Amino acid sequence: MTTVTTTSVTTATATAYNLVVLDMAGTTVADGGLVERAFASAADRLGVEPGSAEHATMLDHVRATMGESKISVFRHLFGDEGKARLANTAFEGAYASLVDAGHIAPVPGAREAVERLKSEGRTVVLSTGFARVTQDAILAALGWQDLVPLTLCPADAGGRGRPYPDLVLSAFLRTRAVDSVRAVAVAGDTSYDMLSGVRAGAGIVAGVLTGAHDRAALTEAGAGHVLASVSELPDLIAELEAAR
Repeated sequence: MTTVTTTSVTTATATAYNLVVLDMAGTTVADGGLVERAFASAADRLGVEPGSAEHATMLDHVRATMGESKISVFRHLFGDEGKARLANTAFEGAYASLVDAGHIAPVPGAREAVERLKSEGRTVVLSTGFARVTQDAILAALGWQDLVPLTLCPADAGGRGRPYPDLVLSAFLRTRAVDSVRAVAVAGDTSYDMLSGVRAGAGIVAGVLTGAHDRAALTEAGAGHVLASVSELPDLIAELEAAR
């Protein structure tokens, strides 16, 4: 889903943070470590021996860069565009197979949080560092194809994923839900999500502790708020609006 139709928001019904951009894996979607399992499949395809020092070093980098566009990760790891694309294809295929096998679920309270945000008149966008085919597989597996009006992957933002601000800014430009990036709320589970939100100028940049990175990493990367999970985000937004 790459297009969205919105209606204008009147002054009477406008809310301070009327656009909410949410990460998927680790934030709204629990995948039980599928990224590492899919990476192992991709590394094996490129001849990286499981248990080797090279494999361990690569896995450390994958963990440190959770949230980044996966093709960018593989470009760094293999240093060759052809190998990077081969690894990325293997990764996406392995991840999609695991998704199809039922190894994912919503983060508890995530769908309810999205529904509440929508009921309050906010536009919610789901974003990811995965390719579109993988994102669509996740949405289909969860029955979320129609949950939000817009979903974004790096290809929808000119090819640059996190930590660049492009996904957040693409949501801002495509939805036209707010007049300023300061009226955007961003939430994610990785330092790259936080950097993306900060660089986009979002008014709320919130980290959640249901995914890859801990409180210290999220805060260091610019999180203004750290929540136990995305289920707490609607209350946070309401509290910040009431305090204005």
